[in-house]
Amino acid sequence: MQVVQAYRFALDPTARQGAALASHCGAVRVAFNWGLAQVKANLAQREAERSYGIPDDQLTPALSWSMYSLRKRWNQVKDEVAPWWAGNSKEAYACGLARLTDALSNWRDSQQGTRKGPKMGFPRFKTKRRAARSVRFTTGTIRLDGHTHVILPVLGRIKTHEPVGKLARLLAEGARIASATVRWQEGRWHVSFTVHTERPPGKPARPDAVIGVDLGIKTLAVFSDGRPPVPNPRHLNNAMRKLRRLSRAVARKHGPDRRTGQRPSQRWQRANAARNRAEYRVAALRRDGIHQLTTSLARTYGTIVVEDLHVAGMIRNRRLARALSDAGFGEIRRQLAYKTGWNGGRLLVASRWFPSSKTCSSCGAVKTKLPLRVRTYVCEGCGLSMDRDENAALNLASLVERTVAGSGPETENGRGADRKTPPGGAGGCETSTPHRAPTARIRRGPSPTPGESLRILETQ
Repeated sequence: MQVVQAYRFALDPTARQGAALASHCGAVRVAFNWGLAQVKANLAQREAERSYGIPDDQLTPALSWSMYSLRKRWNQVKDEVAPWWAGNSKEAYACGLARLTDALSNWRDSQQGTRKGPKMGFPRFKTKRRAARSVRFTTGTIRLDGHTHVILPVLGRIKTHEPVGKLARLLAEGARIASATVRWQEGRWHVSFTVHTERPPGKPARPDAVIGVDLGIKTLAVFSDGRPPVPNPRHLNNAMRKLRRLSRAVARKHGPDRRTGQRPSQRWQRANAARNRAEYRVAALRRDGIHQLTTSLARTYGTIVVEDLHVAGMIRNRRLARALSDAGFGEIRRQLAYKTGWNGGRLLVASRWFPSSKTCSSCGAVKTKLPLRVRTYVCEGCGLSMDRDENAALNLASLVERTVAGSGPETENGRGADRKTPPGGAGGCETSTPHRAPTARIRRGPSPTPGESLRILETQ
């Protein structure tokens, strides 16, 4: 099957090449800020004319936000705006304008309600200190040179920190590089190649096996088939003592001050680099552990069932925010989504409102409340007593049989008539007194029907 896959490699550029990479990233920022200034000036001019009572058909023509129009306008004024533009690849300026176009489109779609997710604000100007340094190349000379070098437009031949033989073999078999993105990340330069390649269809070791995966903080993953649970490594928590010590060392040095123009001392730079290396190590350890977990699951099981966790709402709890962020629930689901497609399996996502922890995996009774401090599930109906995470994993696995496999009726009478009605006011929703939920609490919706409790996550 044809897939789009990315390959990232660390670079070892020379001092001159490092300066050239930084210059390209600066060119991206300049083009973005120039285009944003043009858009804001045009919007302000039209708003001012409208305030004077000028009809809409006589206003200053609106500036097109398309990539083609912005790039055409940039080519007309680039000699005046950036006389040094020839020192960088034209792809750097095109990258900045493309990102501005995407930001404006996201804001417009968010305003119109056609974009999912939180509301997007209007684009802001990028600063040198806060903007991520990256540049994307889509045209020009983008290829590999042997097993230890890459060639990029204008930048030329750059040595890689690790061999690129795997990608070279794919290119020899017919794969095609669509783009290359250079980014300053984790204290060094990296290059990511977006490759269109033909991936042979995989087959999991147990194609008929179904496994429910319950994610948690105390134990990272608990499984429904008796597989040993994966303990939460807590990389950030284990490194907090060292990070605190390194942060105190940085605070004692003379750092940069924008108000007075003070430049950082060399000791501050060394201390800050040491702190950054400790943070990068935490991120690398977390990423490696998640990759090992998701790869093992995708290569073994034909069907994997996980919960649709509302991570953005869960981290609003200030007591659990750091532990939840350290676990990486969203990254686990993201990797399972594409790895199951690569290996011939499928990922099923249970509804966010499915009571996996409160439901008895033996008789199906549902508890009204189950606080987080209660780690053992005890059923009052059948007497089942087991770990609550293992009980939730079993419920996730059995959800496939009830809603997808068709091995049993959806409800006891097969019609859904025995489903409990959600509690409401005496006279219905219209007569009930509205109560506004606190900001920090997550507003829950109605319980899903059995058919809505599970959905297949489409993968390419």
